Amino acid sequence: MGLPLLWIVIPCYNEEKVLPITAPRFLAKLSEFIKTEKIAANSRILFVDDGSKDQTWSLIQNFSQTDPHYLGIQQSRNRGHQNAVLAGLMVAKDRADVTISIDADGQDDLNVMENMLAAYADGCEIVYGVRSDRKSDSWFKRVTAQGFYRFLRMMGVDVVYNHADYRLASSKVLQHLAEFKEVNLFLRGMFPLIGFKSTSVSYERHERLAGKSHYPLSKMIALAINGVTSLSIKPIVFIAELGAVVSVLGFVGIAWAAVMAFKGATVAGWASIVCIVSFLGGIQLLSLGVIGEYVGKTYMESKRRPRFIISQQTWHDDQSKRSKVETDTDNTLRES
Repeated sequence: MGLPLLWIVIPCYNEEKVLPITAPRFLAKLSEFIKTEKIAANSRILFVDDGSKDQTWSLIQNFSQTDPHYLGIQQSRNRGHQNAVLAGLMVAKDRADVTISIDADGQDDLNVMENMLAAYADGCEIVYGVRSDRKSDSWFKRVTAQGFYRFLRMMGVDVVYNHADYRLASSKVLQHLAEFKEVNLFLRGMFPLIGFKSTSVSYERHERLAGKSHYPLSKMIALAINGVTSLSIKPIVFIAELGAVVSVLGFVGIAWAAVMAFKGATVAGWASIVCIVSFLGGIQLLSLGVIGEYVGKTYMESKRRPRFIISQQTWHDDQSKRSKVETDTDNTLRES
């Protein structure tokens, strides 16, 4: 068995400040793995520009001209982080034996990639990068992030705690991921559904090297809602259970009102009526909102729109199709 062909997939959105710092680090780590014969010599770094509004794509083009290990694709417009990661993985799945997805901001520890490759060599098809602690986060960020994962687990979404999108995935896994056709993506909940042998490696996350975070609280909340409604029907079940409880309480209230009326002990009171109407009205609106979220997602899924559209790439198709053939040839020559 020859050396595995690795593609490192890096989603980018408005990363002109950090890419000049992190891109050389990615290349240095790739070169280290090639030199120590952990991966094939023609392994690649694939940047995915998610419709950036700054000079990110120009930087990626310049990188690809300075070193053949750099590759880049550009989405036709901004589609979001999850779609950008998926685009890169789908481009890599037929060209690489194994991929590692990682953000461009330099916060994830590159040294952990060696442990990921070791686990892959040991037979693991998926290796999750898991944060060992959140010391680099503010108190608010730490509390909301931990609540995010607990909320997902409570709602029935199978996720790896403190894992984002830093992971190794084999070509076999990506071939099966391609069979998941949903438009509403939550990759960190989809990979556990695929199965196969997997493990986790822990690492300490660092401060962002440059630029600003693209995941404020509003996006974290939206991501949590998307994850729950994309992978679980537990909120619908919760609504049904809540409806049953409220119905029972309503029947009890009706019986109590009838008894009081029969005894002649009723009094006119607007406070109790306002409280009951407000409570039931709030429950109804909340329930309709949750149901509407599911109906809206069903509507979007039924359209079967493409999840990503690649407008440009930094290489010719014929060149990329030769990559795995070249790897097999290189491995044959090395063994001989």
